[in-house]
Parts: sequence; C-alpha cells; structure tokens
Amino acid sequence: MRQEDFDRMAGQLPLGRDPASVRRRLEAMEALLERAFVLPGTSYRVGLDALVGLVPVVGDLVTTAMGAWLVWEARNLGMPKFHLVRMGGNVGFDALIGAIPLVGDVFDFAFRSNSRNLRIVKRWLDKHHPETRLIEGEVIDRR
Repeated sequence: MRQEDFDRMAGQLPLGRDPASVRRRLEAMEALLERAFVLPGTSYRVGLDALVGLVPVVGDLVTTAMGAWLVWEARNLGMPKFHLVRMGGNVGFDALIGAIPLVGDVFDFAFRSNSRNLRIVKRWLDKHHPETRLIEGEVIDRR
C-alpha cells in the first residue's frame, strides 16, 4: 500500500458509532491486517497480521489485540453472543496456532481470521442494517 493511499484512507475513516461508520472502520482494519501489501514477485496479498506475526511473541500479541478490536466493535453494534463467540474463536485459534514457531507463521498466511470475522459482521449488518451496504463507495438504498 502506498503512503498516499494509506493517508487518504485514514483521513476518510468515520469516528461515529452508527453501523455504517463501524462497517467502514472494520473494512479498513481488515484490509490493513489481511491484504495491505503485495508479496514481491507474486500477486499474493498479505497484511500486518502475517508480517508482524513473524516477530516472536510481541507480534502475535499485537495482531491478536488488533483482531480482538474487531470483535469489540461487533459487540458495540449489538451483535448476538453466538456471532461474538464465533469471532472470538477465530481470533483465539489464529493466536494459538500463530504462537507455534514457523508453523504459526505459515499458518498466518493462509488462515485469515480477520477476513472471516469481517464476513460475519457484514452478513449481520446486511440483514439488520441494510442501509450500510456499499458498492464502489455508493450507499445502496433498499427501500
């Protein structure tokens, strides 16, 4: 991700507690954690979760905290406990396997817990707050 893209994206993040603002923040965090950079010589995208996770102990703690933030935001939306437990399980499983040297680093490139959690939140938002859906930056009005 280029610095200009990052600055533009950071400047556009809403601070509100409304579902549309939360959705945009979660999408931005997921993009940063799971697909912010392209591996040189490939088209495979990775994010901070895989890269920072290479740093023993501290990297895994930092990325687990960032993943837990997604769950916290989902809780603030009022999502049911069932979904929150599933999301917490994704973060916990990622943290548990990610703590294993070498195996965990390879695992971080394949298991994208934050992408899984974002899908859970988006499905719930689409059902309960359809006004938050976006296509190419346009709000879809389903009335």
